[in-house]
Amino acid sequence: MYDKITPPTTGAKITFKNGEPIVPDNPIIPFIRGDGTGIDIWPATQKVLDAAVTKAYKGQRQISWFKVYVGDEACDLYGTYQYLPQDSLTAIQEYGVAIKGPLTTPVGGGIRSLNVALRQIFDLYTCVRPCRYYAGTPSPHKNPEKLDVIVYRENTEDIYLGIEWRQGSEIGDRLIKILNEELIPATPEHGKKRIPLDSGIGIKPISKSGSQRLVRRAIKHALLLPQHKQQVTLVHKGNIMKYTEGAFRDWGYELATSEFRGSTVTERESWILSNKENNPNISLEENARQIDPGFDNLTADKQMQIVKEVENVLNAIWETHGNGKWKNKVLVNDRIADSIFQQIQTRPDEYSILATMNLNGDYLSDAAAAIVGGLGMGPGANIGDACAIFEATHGTAPKHAGLDRINPGSLILSGVMMLEYLGWQEAADLVKKGLGDAIANSQVTYDLARLLEPPVKPLKCSEFAEAIIQHFGNG
Repeated sequence: MYDKITPPTTGAKITFKNGEPIVPDNPIIPFIRGDGTGIDIWPATQKVLDAAVTKAYKGQRQISWFKVYVGDEACDLYGTYQYLPQDSLTAIQEYGVAIKGPLTTPVGGGIRSLNVALRQIFDLYTCVRPCRYYAGTPSPHKNPEKLDVIVYRENTEDIYLGIEWRQGSEIGDRLIKILNEELIPATPEHGKKRIPLDSGIGIKPISKSGSQRLVRRAIKHALLLPQHKQQVTLVHKGNIMKYTEGAFRDWGYELATSEFRGSTVTERESWILSNKENNPNISLEENARQIDPGFDNLTADKQMQIVKEVENVLNAIWETHGNGKWKNKVLVNDRIADSIFQQIQTRPDEYSILATMNLNGDYLSDAAAAIVGGLGMGPGANIGDACAIFEATHGTAPKHAGLDRINPGSLILSGVMMLEYLGWQEAADLVKKGLGDAIANSQVTYDLARLLEPPVKPLKCSEFAEAIIQHFGNG
């Protein structure tokens, strides 16, 4: 089955049922060391994860690690430009769950991004990026502890599908010609718009199926959170891109109010229900007026649409959601993308799970990570229905490679996400406690040490791992 790698002789495979992992007590988990500083942060991460599993389960559970090769290290073993060898793809598919360090985007090879390639090959359609604050972490924000959000980013569509043509290319020019001369004129709403002839051009596909499977996972996650955090916000730019990003919002609401009808309430529905709770005799028209402040300036037809909306909501869910019962449901709302960038800074405690498309999610997850201490503390996971890959979210930082100084926090916290995905919460909690206590005691690597007031002597990457383990405690 394999050319240059050999699986562990002990351990068992993780399997999947209905999109969820079935985990043995001794799973075989492939790992990709990663390029650049992967040489430092992976050993630190493995040491912490193994120590946590040992302490939590006293030998009843353990991970059998399986080294596979992707990136520069793969080229050393398999040959020039062999960044993504079949051995590694076979292993990840066979064993289902993997973890990886940072990977370099190849120069000169046929793959635009190894990270994107892995997501597309294994249909890892959900990128999950938790952003929470650990006390003592330097932050540019006054109250970073107020931010505790999880970004659910669609991982396989949008512009990251990579369908584009260079300016001046034959196919690109042909496509622009067809758009300008046939398709745009045939669409009245586009008026006399034209694409400049010297344009590069790309395609932005957003599908109903892709959008809804992402929102489904986000809602399922919200149902597991404490009641005050049971909220999913659909982030989009639907005011401009109505048939892609606006459709993402609409499809998200459609899923929430059909598949999860008993467990969810939309923000607008909550207003309607609350109005009736506050005034049991409120008329449909007055309720409509309260949920839409511009009601009196609308056309009669539009007013009737909103009145009908109120009537439909009350008829459909008053019995199941009214009289305050909606307050115990997952609240689904939506926000414009540029607005949410401001609101996670000015009103961070109002948000919990942010579900969004690929490009918005890329920006948003990095912005949220900056608030709580930067990408060095930002974990990430790519999850599909039959595979999951957990990863460091930062780059390879080659100038720091081999110096035992880089912060392994991102990969360690991604390991925490992996443990939680396996259902090994006790081990995950140990790592979170150990990391949090180490930071609170100013036992940190140089990137954080230099920002503390007063500055402290930094720990090496390996020493930070040891400090985390020491803070597991004696329980």
